[in-house]
Amino acid sequence: MPTLIVTAHPDEDSLTHAATLQLRERLEADGVEVELAHLAQEGFDPRFTARDRADYKGGAITGPDVLAEQARLDRASDVVLVFPVFWWSMPALLKGWIDRVFITGWAFELGDDGRVLGKLGHLTAHLLPVSGFSEASFARHGYEESFSTQIEHGVFDYCGMPRGAKAFIRESEDAASVKLGLEAAVAKVAAAVGAPSKV
Repeated sequence: MPTLIVTAHPDEDSLTHAATLQLRERLEADGVEVELAHLAQEGFDPRFTARDRADYKGGAITGPDVLAEQARLDRASDVVLVFPVFWWSMPALLKGWIDRVFITGWAFELGDDGRVLGKLGHLTAHLLPVSGFSEASFARHGYEESFSTQIEHGVFDYCGMPRGAKAFIRESEDAASVKLGLEAAVAKVAAAVGAPSKV
């Protein structure tokens, strides 16, 4: 089963895309099959429309673009989200992808007792965010905790996805530091992909 790398950045010369390509090369060198989903370049529409709402309420998916994304995730054993941190969270494009694709009946369902039953236990989720802020800044403002609550708990745990690696890449004016940070983050995620003991 392949690893799906999902990228949400409009600039192909960005650090986000550089991280995606380096991760793909590292995984393929380790014998891992990789599939890339460049949401901006592929023209994925993140808007949750009336059709999406009707699908959500009715439990039947009708949008071919959503079905195609779900099929990619169904084929995968791991998914890695690589994205720039905008306003202390993910870009709207990636959030819209989650809003439209991770819907009830496919990603989760509600039990008779009202409890949420995650349905994506086969898919380990990893994060490779690119941030212009330091680790100390994240910690000082409580953003690390809110980031984890919103994405890891609010999406991954909710859908029953085992958590894999989370490795921030910190942008700075020092190119050497960025390069080292990029290599370390990619190595951490690559080591966790397909690991027998999932985090």
